[in-house]
Amino acid sequence: MSIQENIHNYYEKLVADTLAELQRQAPRDAEEIEDIACVALNRLPPRYFRHEIDMAFYLSPTEQQEMKDKVDDAIAEAITYVEKSLRDKG
Repeated sequence: MSIQENIHNYYEKLVADTLAELQRQAPRDAEEIEDIACVALNRLPPRYFRHEIDMAFYLSPTEQQEMKDKVDDAIAEAITYVEKSLRDKG
């Protein structure tokens, strides 16, 4: 048994789900999506759990919405940051 296999950051799931939805709306290449995910996650606090059902059970609807809002803001900022970096390289 490994800690890495059993402990997860809930924000990673939220970021991945949000980016998957954005990909359906406006596709980007995989490298750009990975950069956006990293930048967004570095702007969010960690929220660790062992079992996803624990997070769903213990979070109030208000906390869930606050986390979703934080993810949306972090991703928007990350997209701006990554796009600017790509323009500066190009």
